[in-house]
Amino acid sequence: MRSFLATVAASLVTAAPLLAQEQEAHESVNLLSPNTGLMFWTLLIFIVLMFVLARFAFKPLTAAVEAREKALEEAIEAAKRDREAAAKYLDEQRQAVELSRADAQRLIAEARTTGEKLRAEMLQDTKLQQHELLERVRIEIDIERKRAIADLRREAVDLALAGASKLIERNLDDQTNRKLVESFLASVPTGAVRGQR
Repeated sequence: MRSFLATVAASLVTAAPLLAQEQEAHESVNLLSPNTGLMFWTLLIFIVLMFVLARFAFKPLTAAVEAREKALEEAIEAAKRDREAAAKYLDEQRQAVELSRADAQRLIAEARTTGEKLRAEMLQDTKLQQHELLERVRIEIDIERKRAIADLRREAVDLALAGASKLIERNLDDQTNRKLVESFLASVPTGAVRGQR
């Protein structure tokens, strides 16, 4: 029904000036003289148009503008809240990064300390192993020296027996001769044998 009334009002509004123009078309046009009929119809059309617009168009337009303003204000508020939340989140992230850096520095310091301790322990173990190896080598050298001295004594006994046999030119009991020479060599001090050489 409203759309029908709006259509009729719009038709009347547009038809009235056309009728006024048709009457004036027969008359000569003087731009400086006021035409009361034209002014009346123009004023009447303006008032009717204002009434129709106020009744049907201004309220929806005003409501749309107010809704748009409200939506913009809400968007601005939401943007402010988002910016505040982003700033808060950024601060939290910065604190987390600082905490991570502190943890990383602490871990590096602990790793460095552990590495130094491990290095010192390995160095100590190496020195201990070296000392043990040197001690074993000394013991082995001493054993080999004693064995070499014993072998040398046996050879000396054998040579002495062989030399004595040739001197005496008779072969005494080998067992008796060996005991005799060994007792002699045992009675001779080691330094004296070396000095004779």
